Amino acid sequence: MGNVWDRTSEVLSGRAGMLAGIAVPTLLVPTIVRDAYVAYATPGTVSFALVGGLLSIVVLVVMLWGELAIIAAASHPTTGRTEAQALASKRLLPLIGVSLVLGLIITLLFVPALVALGASGMDWRAMAAGAMPAAARPGALAFAGLYSFVAGIIAFFVFARLAVLNAVVLHEQRGLGALRRSWQLTRGHTWRIVGVLILFSIVFGIAVMAASSVSGLIFRLILGSDATATVTFLAGVVGSIVSTIFTTIALAFVAQLYVAFVARQPLPA
Repeated sequence: MGNVWDRTSEVLSGRAGMLAGIAVPTLLVPTIVRDAYVAYATPGTVSFALVGGLLSIVVLVVMLWGELAIIAAASHPTTGRTEAQALASKRLLPLIGVSLVLGLIITLLFVPALVALGASGMDWRAMAAGAMPAAARPGALAFAGLYSFVAGIIAFFVFARLAVLNAVVLHEQRGLGALRRSWQLTRGHTWRIVGVLILFSIVFGIAVMAASSVSGLIFRLILGSDATATVTFLAGVVGSIVSTIFTTIALAFVAQLYVAFVARQPLPA
């Protein structure tokens, strides 16, 4: 992992301009557009829900494309921006398909918890109003909580084993077979990847939260307490900038992690 981090640092220092040129329009700008719509559109209407849902899908697709392009650009020093974007366009649909299947599997994993929550008798309307009503069946609620906790841990470990999934889809021209290939490549490295994920998640969460909170206070002092929507939006923009930086770093790391794994487990001739 130390060698991978060193190579990632070299990529970031040598190709920072190129990576930023991909990350800003594909990771940052779509997020800002989506957040602006949520902040200033009129909520609670059918059009708000429809446009918001469509916008979220478009943003997700653009971000997936950007992630592929960044991984392509960070994988090899001779890959230019145009080539990286072409590779991303070529492999976008397979990645969407794999992501949908993986999302469905994760959703099915949590179905028992959702069923238990529905059987708990919890007054969801009261909860939406800010109250904390007692469940009619505390046992079902306790089961849902415990099951969700265990399922979350399982999902986290699965995510660790599939850490190089996007890189496999991109470089090896695989569809659903990328799930098995990623699982094979990460065999024997699970705990190292888990450790990196935990550390990165902590640093990422603290950085984004601190940036959003501090900038929110500053914008509130400048704009006043009446500009709540604008303050929230601008603080979200600052948080999105920090999030984009960390996401780009993570994608460069994934690219170099894939390169290191393939060097040890090359494709069969």
